[in-house]
Amino acid sequence: MKRLAMLIAYDGSKFFGWQIQIQSPTVQESLEKALSHIAKTKIKVIGAGRTDTGVHALGQVAHFDFPIKMTTEQLKIALKSFIPHSIQVLDIVEVLPDFHARYDALTRTYKYIITFNRTPFNCQYKSSFHRYRLDIEKMKACIPFFLGEHDFTSFAKPNPDIKNYIANVYDLSIYNENDVATASLPLTIKSQDIIIEITANRFFHNMIRRIVGAMVSVSHKDLNPEIITEWLASKRHDQKNYFTATPNGLYLTKIVYPKSNPHNKDEYSSFLM
Repeated sequence: MKRLAMLIAYDGSKFFGWQIQIQSPTVQESLEKALSHIAKTKIKVIGAGRTDTGVHALGQVAHFDFPIKMTTEQLKIALKSFIPHSIQVLDIVEVLPDFHARYDALTRTYKYIITFNRTPFNCQYKSSFHRYRLDIEKMKACIPFFLGEHDFTSFAKPNPDIKNYIANVYDLSIYNENDVATASLPLTIKSQDIIIEITANRFFHNMIRRIVGAMVSVSHKDLNPEIITEWLASKRHDQKNYFTATPNGLYLTKIVYPKSNPHNKDEYSSFLM
């Protein structure tokens, strides 16, 4: 029995999120069905991040135990016949038996795309806030108040399984890209787009979308960005000061793991990237 990890991209508009649930289909469900069909036995797939309905991934990582003799390349080719076109397995590698895609992850990075040029062709892949006044400099002024370790209760949907809502945000940036097409994004990013990129050690349900909603609200209402400290300190799940942004502009882009020694946090590797 080998433990394998795979790098996955998927179009979240086609799924009810990552995790198996009553509503179907989900990404985890699709992958487990395909692997179980190939292996002729039940295969459980564990993802690094539980993306919500409508959220996309360009660098999701998942692990599973596989009982039959196939090379990783053979398995990658075989999966193409059993998974929908909205999922792409980019790579598969063998990992240590105790590797865990979720618990071993050091950081996760997401991108959120806001467009001023919403069309029928990008509405599933970019978010539009056409009713809001967006000032990118005002939104950037919010960044320092989110960086570092905070209790993000006010920016998370309640979950009885979570003991605390403390997370460390290592990086948060907002920028424009003028007519740049990149391999990391599915559509050409035009000058009308604002990109928000955030890296943290953990994220909670709706956390990024509420952070985006808070920055948009600060810009639209011309609030002092320092008000974010008050919102964080309130530690209330139910917030009326800002909103939860739509999921269609959100992408899981990168997961980082210990390079060789999981006890040495100075060594990092996005081993599948």
